[in-house]
Amino acid sequence: MESLEVTPSFWKNKRVLLTGHTGFKGSWLTLWLKKVGAEVIGYSNSIPTTPSLYESSGINSDIISIIGDIRDLSKLQNTLSEYNPEIIIHMAAQSLVNNSYNDPIETYSTNIMGTVNLFEAARKSSDVSVIINVTSDKCYENKETMNGYVETDQLGGYDPYSNSKACSELITSSFRNSFFNDDPSKNNLASVRAGNIIGGGDWSENRLIPDIMKSLKNNISLKIRNPNGIRPWQHVLDPLNGYLILAEHLWNDGHKFSEAWNFGPESDSLKPVSWIVDKISAYWNNSIKLENSEHNFHETHVLSLDCSKSKSRLNWNPKLSLIDSIELTVDWYEAFYNKSDMRKITEQQINDFTLL
Repeated sequence: MESLEVTPSFWKNKRVLLTGHTGFKGSWLTLWLKKVGAEVIGYSNSIPTTPSLYESSGINSDIISIIGDIRDLSKLQNTLSEYNPEIIIHMAAQSLVNNSYNDPIETYSTNIMGTVNLFEAARKSSDVSVIINVTSDKCYENKETMNGYVETDQLGGYDPYSNSKACSELITSSFRNSFFNDDPSKNNLASVRAGNIIGGGDWSENRLIPDIMKSLKNNISLKIRNPNGIRPWQHVLDPLNGYLILAEHLWNDGHKFSEAWNFGPESDSLKPVSWIVDKISAYWNNSIKLENSEHNFHETHVLSLDCSKSKSRLNWNPKLSLIDSIELTVDWYEAFYNKSDMRKITEQQINDFTLL
């Protein structure tokens, strides 16, 4: 079945509040929203890395960018009051497992109370029609099985980050049931769960792709924590495509779609970390010396998602194979290191994706 496409005419002049717009996924989504004509209001507490996709693509000049903490209810309320967004996509989070072990209070306060504050501000706004809360595939109680989790499986999360995202899912359900179920034209609230995202422009600490690219560029050894860990790898554009399609459904058909949705890759994209390292180094035409990285915290061995519901009810399907995803990712970093116009490169990858 042919996948449903994002509708540019739907998004033209829509006012979209995107939290976490300066991050890796947020920057890709900001550029896509601008491509389809949306008015983007970004809300983030900082630009999280140097370098960053946000800065290298010159995004700041094209949107309303607000620097603020997602835990600041007053500032969120003022932002919604001033700019009157119609659609909210909530990506702002403390999103690194390592950091959640080092600072669990920061993780829980950001990912739980930040979500509560945003929903509270949204429910008192007269203009908001659609809210999408971006959580994580790690929100499930992981049984370490190759069987993909469906949206109704038990929530859990072993580490503070994963558990905070499970809590965020419960908050989403509670606010939907308590406050957002009366008027089908307002506050249609859904949550989304994607796999292990790759793509150009990610510079986060202790993440596989940035670490691989630094190793290749600087010809240094690569420290790997869990080379045999199996993950559902996917290019960033595939789940973002799902989020935008879901937003259109929420706008047009309200409460029928106000629930949780998985947007993971196909089963053949479940590969161990070491496989990803080998494929990227081969495509870069260089070898990588591996070192085991000692760590004293738990890591999941295998994790996957069952996306049957998104495929059948939203007519969404992943477009990119894992090899295509790897090649697009490496091409982006190579262009960056060659000092190319990264706004042009990124927008071209988005455009090529939409034509698939």
